[in-house]
Amino acid sequence: MAEEKDPQGAPFSHPKPYGSGVTRRQFLAVAAAGAAAAAAAALSPLRDFGGFPPLREMLQKHFTELTPGQKKEVLERIASQLQEKYGAAPQLTALPPMDGVQYAYALNIGRCVGCRKCVYACMKENNQSRDPQIQYISVLQMEKGNIDVEKSSIDYEGQVPKEGHYYMPVQCHHCETSPCTKVCPVKATWREPDGIVVVDYNWCIGCRYCEAACPYHARRFNFKEPYLPEKDFNPKIDYLSNRPRPKGTMEKCTFCLQRTRAGKYPACLEVCPTGSRKFGNMLDPDSEISSIIRDKRVYIFKEELGTVPRFYYYTDV
Repeated sequence: MAEEKDPQGAPFSHPKPYGSGVTRRQFLAVAAAGAAAAAAAALSPLRDFGGFPPLREMLQKHFTELTPGQKKEVLERIASQLQEKYGAAPQLTALPPMDGVQYAYALNIGRCVGCRKCVYACMKENNQSRDPQIQYISVLQMEKGNIDVEKSSIDYEGQVPKEGHYYMPVQCHHCETSPCTKVCPVKATWREPDGIVVVDYNWCIGCRYCEAACPYHARRFNFKEPYLPEKDFNPKIDYLSNRPRPKGTMEKCTFCLQRTRAGKYPACLEVCPTGSRKFGNMLDPDSEISSIIRDKRVYIFKEELGTVPRFYYYTDV
């Protein structure tokens, strides 16, 4: 059987449920200079050996505490760095959540055919590393009549859909009671007012606690320096979403925050050939997502854990 390749012609690699190996990221101290030095010394095991970031980055306030002027300075600095690296001027934003909005995602598990077009569209939109290949969406191939994900396959090949099987894409569920945000020792990840769980890559120290706490295996760790060719760089980026990430940080699906907060759909939804994916504001009783949650047979993955996901599976029957 021919080797499966992604749209760029590189071998397609499937994320494994449990990785191995450990690296450490340089610690980002965020208080006064003295406190930063003390913290860095105390947490030196959490660093890799690549040296320290510039002092102004080490002392940057938490993103939620930055003034508009400070945010502007941070965005300009990052934009300059990205333009130098990728040769294209990024359109870098820091879009705020909209009032009266709680985002939710629904996936028609009866229509998904396992084509993985959502995986590739996500990679392209969100500036994910091509080598090693980082993917936010895992598509599970399940035998019909079986709901045990431990017996699923993510390494399936050949034509899809396969007879006797159905497909279950899994990504970040943006839980209302998110265990990943609770365990972060430096508050580098949190849940926004619109329900999107985000990561500040400038604050992440690479401890991987959030990865261990997530019951959906939704987070990815950059063990190596991510590789993104200049031709694949998407310059339409947001600070808390799809800007390129450094080695030693966690990353994950953000419901394409750079798109959805601008009134667009996530990239994975737009590319789906079967219309399996639905997205919208669950606080709007007239929205399609509200109708699905209210009127369809909805399945909540690992509901017994009490994480209250904002990602729902449903069928037409």
